[in-house]
Amino acid sequence: MRADNQRLESRIVRYGDLIPCTTAFIDARTPGSDAKENFTIIGPGVAENPDQHVHITEPHGFNIGGARQPPGCLNSQHFHETAEVFFVHSGRWAFRTGEHADEGEVVMEPGDTISIPVHVFRGFENVGAEPGFLYAVLGGDDPGRVVWAPDVLENARGHGLVLLESGRLIDTLSRHSVPKDDPVVQPETRAALERIVRQIDTTTLGTVVVRGGFRLGTVPGAPAGVVEQTVLGEANLSEPAPASPLAWSHGFVCRRVRLAPDSRTPALRRQDAEVIFVHAGGLELEVEGEHAHLAPGDTVTIPVGAVRRMSSRTGADLFVTRAGNAPQPAELLDEATS
Repeated sequence: MRADNQRLESRIVRYGDLIPCTTAFIDARTPGSDAKENFTIIGPGVAENPDQHVHITEPHGFNIGGARQPPGCLNSQHFHETAEVFFVHSGRWAFRTGEHADEGEVVMEPGDTISIPVHVFRGFENVGAEPGFLYAVLGGDDPGRVVWAPDVLENARGHGLVLLESGRLIDTLSRHSVPKDDPVVQPETRAALERIVRQIDTTTLGTVVVRGGFRLGTVPGAPAGVVEQTVLGEANLSEPAPASPLAWSHGFVCRRVRLAPDSRTPALRRQDAEVIFVHAGGLELEVEGEHAHLAPGDTVTIPVGAVRRMSSRTGADLFVTRAGNAPQPAELLDEATS
């Protein structure tokens, strides 16, 4: 790494440098769920293990995480209080709704996006033949805590992990003791679940998925060879960006940006947090005069107000997250050439 690129490199999380946690959640030792790896890329996410490594701690208004699982590995049924969005980077995944994973199911492939509403029990399994990676966006700087289906907590008993009311996970196999002043989490009562939990069947679940080949709304004004399309978020007249297929409020928006081979964007600034995930191809990024090459699976967060430019020799497919329901339009500083 060149010395003059240290600032930019500190804002890049490369796929090969991801630090996993294998005991991030209460189900991490339950048979069938005991081979998953969880990542907190930007922000603390909802990991229950206080030892989970957070790659970038700077608040963005949303959190970025990831999950990597081998074939047949389950992530147990749970729900969230804020938005949870998954983008499939690799693998073939079945997402299932319902307390017992029996209300709805959809199978997703690389390039697909799903946003399951709050208070809906959801879980997912790698149903492909190879290990897979899910890229995740969670709403808010503090996305709250996971609420587990009652049988998940029951099935976790006896495997050495104890979840406390404070949200902290204790690993008793590592000789950590359970504090007396922090009660152990108990399953939600049936009355509490009936008040808050929402149901989504297979038909409805299909409406919260955007397939990689879906005909998305295109944001006008991009230079030749560059296409930006709306995946998630309301219409934004200031850009102007059309409504996405997932057009309800999330607190952030997600876009697919595709660069053709030998294409280039103009130099520009943005006044909202922007995180770029490289799904495919290779991206050449310049930020305030510093340069970096990003490969598939890499994530970069660009400072608010920084001058940036993107280009690609081979072509690139990017999943971009910006803070707010209506991000400000980019300030163009020059004209791109194709």
